[in-house]
Amino acid sequence: MINKMASPTTEPTVSGSITGESWMGFIGVSTGGSLIREIFPAWAEKLMLPTSTLIGHDLPIEAPVESYRDLVASIRDDPRHRGALVTTHKTAIYAAAADLFDELDDSARAFEEISSISKRGGRLVGRAMDPITARLALEEFIGDSYFGGRRDAAVLGCGGAGVALSHQLGMRRDRPRRIICTDVSEHALNRARSVHARANLRHDRYEYLITDRPEGAADMLAELAPGSLVVNATGLGKDRSGSPVTPAATFPEGGVVWEFNYRGQLDFLHHARRQRTCRSLQIEDGWRYFIHGWTQVIADVFAIDMPGATVTTLSRIASRFRR
Repeated sequence: MINKMASPTTEPTVSGSITGESWMGFIGVSTGGSLIREIFPAWAEKLMLPTSTLIGHDLPIEAPVESYRDLVASIRDDPRHRGALVTTHKTAIYAAAADLFDELDDSARAFEEISSISKRGGRLVGRAMDPITARLALEEFIGDSYFGGRRDAAVLGCGGAGVALSHQLGMRRDRPRRIICTDVSEHALNRARSVHARANLRHDRYEYLITDRPEGAADMLAELAPGSLVVNATGLGKDRSGSPVTPAATFPEGGVVWEFNYRGQLDFLHHARRQRTCRSLQIEDGWRYFIHGWTQVIADVFAIDMPGATVTTLSRIASRFRR
């Protein structure tokens, strides 16, 4: 078992058992706690992948630029490293190391994020998979006529996943009445504005709100139309403790609450569940997002097809490991 407790200013903590001739990477903050560590070998067997070894690369949030560059370079230069899924650090890796890639897909450039690192003929390729993942997961529980021009969507957090979701909501034929994007950072909001503008999405549907305190997000929830969608895309409750809203926040009557995380303290999810009955809420956690995110990146890293029937089979396998 490798577990190099390195300084966060130099290199990531690496965890996982390297037993084969090659492996796939997982870049995050606390990868050792993810169920994918147990699920991946079973998936690899079912898919007949050339490796069943998954190695975690842990970096702290807002790690130094050199840490991201060194990690990307190490993946590029090691022929045994087949590629990696990136979580939490998607936009940071793009900002710090985009120039190290031989190829970036259109989505990576448009969203300024990299969530999948793969290799093609000796070339290092970066792709943004969040738009696909967000759409696939959303379509499983939000019908194509749900918003009807009268319901809102509030996306709390403008990281890679949050921006991808707000983009997909704006692409729908049945767009929400309002799409409210919140973040604690003006820079993150400006990035979201830029992504939406480049996609020529209707700017009058979007609102951008700084929520440097949970009270601000709670006040915004109180103004949403009944039946609105509320999404926690902040990472709070997983990589960092807490929730983007206060314990006193009230979700919209008959609304849909989506927690992007499936593990961690999940304060936001538990808050919603306490209001499930009294507010008639439909509540979704991040399990389906997790399934789609991993299956799409595995397909990219290993250059295999990933039809819906295969995703269904892999989801059934994964559910055996869920606690």
